[in-house]
This record gives sequence, structure tokens and C-alpha cells, in this order.
Amino acid sequence: MADVTPRPPAPSSGQASSTLGRSMSIKGELSAKEDLVIEGQFEGTIDVAENTVTVGPQGQVKSEIRARQVIVHGSVNGKISAREKIDIRRTGNVTGDLQAAGVAIEDGAYFKGSIEILREGRAESAQARPAVSQRAS
Repeated sequence: MADVTPRPPAPSSGQASSTLGRSMSIKGELSAKEDLVIEGQFEGTIDVAENTVTVGPQGQVKSEIRARQVIVHGSVNGKISAREKIDIRRTGNVTGDLQAAGVAIEDGAYFKGSIEILREGRAESAQARPAVSQRAS
């Protein structure tokens, strides 16, 4: 029988990417100059400021994440900072604060935390939104 687990789309930046596989569990600091796909477990800090972090459907992250873009299909517990966009898909579960120029939360996704929208040229004085706890249906 074929594996029908939904897979996150491959990063679209045209650059190389690294994958933390389903059976892998890592603790520590991770920095890279390429896209990162997390299918396993990671605890620590992730810094890929110029690239994309994708947390796959089976991915479990307890970390502060800093990236250009973050896509969540799995579970993240911690602060997420993205220069461009944070995208929480319907299977995503995020507990923590979000800071980005844009945030999208699909119906069915779980999010608990606060959202700070960064405006161009005004990162320090960005408008903060009150804490939100949402379970889209």
C-alpha cells in the first residue's frame, strides 16, 4: 500500500535544501544558508535568515525560528520570526509568538500566541496585535 501522508511542497527558491528526516531527533543550534525541511524532531534554535523553513506534517519543533519564510504543517512550540511570511497550514499546530511581514493561518490550523506584523522600514515600531487563541474550523 502506498504512503498517503501529505508531503510539504519542495522549497521553491531554486536553492539547495536540507531535510531533517522523520527518524531524526536533534538538540542544539542550527544555522544554514539553504532551505530547511524538518520531518523529525528538533529542539534549540534555528537561524536560516535568508531562506525557508518548512515543518513537515510529522515534524515537531521546540525552538526559536528565524527565517525569510516559515511554513508549518506539523507542530512548533516557540517564537517564529520571518522577514516575509509565516504560513500555518491546516495540519499545523503553533504555540508561540509570531513576528513577520505577513501571516496566514488556514482553516483547521491551531495557533495560540501573539502576532506582530512588521512594516517595511519600521521593524522596531511595528504594530502589535493582542494575543490570540484560534482553532479554525
